[in-house]
Amino acid sequence: MTSADIRKKFLEFFASRGHLIVPSAPIVIKNDPTLLFTNAGMNQFKDYFLGNKKPESARIADTQKCLRVSGKHNDLEEVGVDTYHHTMFEMLGNWSFGDYFKKEAIAWSWELLTEVYKLDKDRLYVTIFEGDTKEGLPKDEEAYNEWKKVIAEDRILLGNKKDNFWEMGDTGPCGPCTEIHVDCRTEEERKTVAGKTLVNNDHPQVIEIWNNVFMQFNRLKDGSLQPLPAQHVDTGMGFERLVRVIQGKQSNYDTDVFTGTIAATEKITGKKYDYSDSKEAIAFRVLADHIRAIAFTIADGQLPANNGAGYVIRRILRRAVRYYYSYLHYKQPLLQQLLPLLAKQFEDVFPELNKQLEFVSKVVKEEEDAFLKTLDKGLKRFEDLQEELLQKSFEDFANTPQQFSNSEEALNAIEKTANKTNQKIIVPGNLAFELLDTFGFPIDLTKLIAGELGWGVDEAGFEKAMQQQKTRSRAAGTVDTEDWIVLIENGFNEFVGYDSLEIKSKVVKYRKVKAKGKEAYQLVLEVTPFYAESGGQIGDTGILDFDGELIPVTDTKKENNLIIHFTETLPANIQSHVMAKVDLHKRQSTAVHHSATHLLHAALRKVLGTHVAQKGSLVSDEYLRFDFSHFAKVSAEEITQIEAIVNEKIRTNIPVYIKEMSKDEAVALGAMALFGEKYGDIVRVVIIDPKYSIELCGGTHVGSTGELGFFKIKHEAAVAAGVRRMEAVCGIAAETLINEQFEQVNTIRENLKNPKELSKAVDSLLSDNSELRKRIESLEAKQLIVTKNELLQKVETINGISFLGAIVEVSNADSLKKLCFELKNELSDYIVVLAASIDGKAQVAILLDEKISETKNLEAPKIIKEQVAGLIKGGGGGQKTLATAGGQDASNLQQVIEKVKALIQ
Repeated sequence: MTSADIRKKFLEFFASRGHLIVPSAPIVIKNDPTLLFTNAGMNQFKDYFLGNKKPESARIADTQKCLRVSGKHNDLEEVGVDTYHHTMFEMLGNWSFGDYFKKEAIAWSWELLTEVYKLDKDRLYVTIFEGDTKEGLPKDEEAYNEWKKVIAEDRILLGNKKDNFWEMGDTGPCGPCTEIHVDCRTEEERKTVAGKTLVNNDHPQVIEIWNNVFMQFNRLKDGSLQPLPAQHVDTGMGFERLVRVIQGKQSNYDTDVFTGTIAATEKITGKKYDYSDSKEAIAFRVLADHIRAIAFTIADGQLPANNGAGYVIRRILRRAVRYYYSYLHYKQPLLQQLLPLLAKQFEDVFPELNKQLEFVSKVVKEEEDAFLKTLDKGLKRFEDLQEELLQKSFEDFANTPQQFSNSEEALNAIEKTANKTNQKIIVPGNLAFELLDTFGFPIDLTKLIAGELGWGVDEAGFEKAMQQQKTRSRAAGTVDTEDWIVLIENGFNEFVGYDSLEIKSKVVKYRKVKAKGKEAYQLVLEVTPFYAESGGQIGDTGILDFDGELIPVTDTKKENNLIIHFTETLPANIQSHVMAKVDLHKRQSTAVHHSATHLLHAALRKVLGTHVAQKGSLVSDEYLRFDFSHFAKVSAEEITQIEAIVNEKIRTNIPVYIKEMSKDEAVALGAMALFGEKYGDIVRVVIIDPKYSIELCGGTHVGSTGELGFFKIKHEAAVAAGVRRMEAVCGIAAETLINEQFEQVNTIRENLKNPKELSKAVDSLLSDNSELRKRIESLEAKQLIVTKNELLQKVETINGISFLGAIVEVSNADSLKKLCFELKNELSDYIVVLAASIDGKAQVAILLDEKISETKNLEAPKIIKEQVAGLIKGGGGGQKTLATAGGQDASNLQQVIEKVKALIQ
């Protein structure tokens, strides 16, 4: 049975039992601050479990793309090393939202595995929750009794809270679970050791394949459990493991899910996969796994970056590059060559990759190119450490009086000393940080390489260096959120802001949050006109009027499916009726820019080509920002064409029609959907001329294009591999921009005495300026020679060293260095200290003769740090024989010269 057949049979089985089959949600999470990626099948249904949203069906089944490489579920270090861990994996699942429970879930699990997939019943074991006295939770007798109907009681094993009580995170839906395990060992091994003793004991051939979670509770922040409004079933079966069992393989990587990719890698590299635990074989498995995670996250809209979710993808990609570079000895981009095969393999189940193959390939190749440029240098740093280790081992050996009968015996002793020292080596935290900051090595890659050498890594020191550098945002974890205080049980949360900007409502619940030392509040209303930030559009601001007490709303965001209003205070009577009022001017200005974004998107496709697709956006009341796929700079001529098309559509005053319809109808109409977005069966379609722009969009828009007034692109630039960014303005913001630009032009015109042809006057001014600069540089060069000759007369000999120290007049720090180079050719056995006051600030240059540096153990950067920096209130650095410094205090320059001079007296 092929993997495609196995997936199909699962979905058909549950469809025949009344389940709605839904597509996978994007692997990249939006509107949930607790997650970066979808890491379980239940993520997209979280609102149903919490009662925030009504499911479209009480029974649902799907296959979900998942990623587990960070946080609680972090399997990255095991991927490729063992036979079953993966970064991205498919999770087959069936759900019941307040419908069936343990009886049906258990019976259907057994039926599918044993009657449809024909698994050997004698190889199956199940576990149930044994209970937990600390939590006050009893044994799951209901699950136990249901399992007794189909499996022998000695195969029903009790599991503790760690294994058989499932929780998404520190807070959220949870409940007891029952797991199904399969024993894949040989008959001889099974006769020797009973399979039930190996369940949940990390045996590579006795593995869990299906987990049935019975959602009964919601874990609050204080650790307590609160019953959910209704009982639910959440099951998850690892697709890759299931295929392995059905196809009778000993490793997930031996199934047809991965063999195609491994075969392609063999062909590309000329190496042969031998199924072993060698580094070369591990490299094959790492590539087969990692390419899936990389490809599908990029296809879902997450580009590699230096922070957040983007950094996770970059870490995975660089781990893969390191494996093929070091162990397959392939020194050019490899991953992007695997993408066409992967896209074809999954085109029927996850079609988004195949539809964006060219874009994803170019992003991956550019990432590979960038890391390959620094990878070799980073690995060289490890080689340097090894050389230092060997040298230290030799010195330790040489300093120990020993006698050997021959040279071989002596060499063995040195190696033994090296190995002994090797066990104690810890890569310093600052070096681990250097490998990240300079060479792009994520810390887990450094740990991997160090581990292969038998070394450790000073992770505490690394974290300290990260804190000191302070270049990466650590926003995650800075917000402390308390539990909700519920005022209206089972209260709904309805948005009416498309039709009304003012509505009477009630607070359903609220909570306090603390961020960066400040307290704030989040409120959920029964009905609200406030648009929550989503789809690139900023959230509304406005006022909540509690019987005359006005509470400003500073922002509106969406968490899961809740519309949350941010305020700095609470009203005296939060249970009173509230009049919710949106800031009208801000909403209108935002709507102008959102409609302009649609016009821009369509114009880009007309001018640049239909390959253009939206890759991100920001729509505010002040401007719009639009990221799109394109592989070249947009020329000035193309920008002019784009602006002309958009402004023509504005002048035509096209009505903006907004309709709700089924997703299939919208697609048939020609609507553009964004990759990485999750759409329901009923979608909102924004139409601005059916022949020009039709998009799926939940944002707010104008009634007709004439309301935009005028459109102007401010600038265009690259933001990532294959992604360009435009910023533009409309309406009042465009008017303000044009007025500012005209004002600047008029100021320039007046300063140039109102020439008839302004551009020619500016060109002439630039030409004159260039000529004057050349003349000044020529004069400065001549002056440097004069100054050099004057300084040579001031050289004094101190203890056989030619010392020159002087305060000179130069116009810039570069001239100070040039003067040093001029003097270098005229002196021998020298130390030169030149100082200058430039624009009231101190500049110092120190030049040492190579011979003097060695014999006197002097280094220019060290002199700067220890003798100069404090006197000038600054700092600097450089090479061993030439260093410079700058500082705020130019009053102690003579003291600087005297302190350096004292070093040789």
